[in-house]
Amino acid sequence: MLNFEVMAPVTEIGKRGVAMKAIVDFCLIPIGVGVSLGSYIAACEKILTKAGLKTQLHGYGTNVEGEWDEVMKAIKECHETVHKMGAPRISSTIRLGTRVDRDQTIEDKIRSVQEKL
Repeated sequence: MLNFEVMAPVTEIGKRGVAMKAIVDFCLIPIGVGVSLGSYIAACEKILTKAGLKTQLHGYGTNVEGEWDEVMKAIKECHETVHKMGAPRISSTIRLGTRVDRDQTIEDKIRSVQEKL
C-alpha cells in the first residue's frame, strides 16, 4: 500500500530540480573473456573515479555513491567500455538505495552497523 504523504517529498524535490543521491552496489561480470577479469574491473573503476563518484571496491563489486543520473551514466559507460575491450556479453547486478529525508554516505551506513557491534 502506498503512502502518498511519505512520497510527497520526492515530488517536491523533482519540482525544485534537486538532484537525487544514490548509493549503489554494482557488480559487472564480463562473459566470454576467460577467467582473469581484473583489467575489465580496473577499467570500470577508472570510469567511476573519472566521473567524480565516491567508490569503495570490495570482493564482489563496488559500492558507488553519487547523484542518480551521474551514477547511471557511469555504469552505462562501464558497459560500453567493457564491450569495446572485447567482452561479447556482460551480466551486471545493481542494488541501489535512495533517501530524501537526509544525507547519508556509504561510511554513515557502515558506521551505523559497526557502532552496534
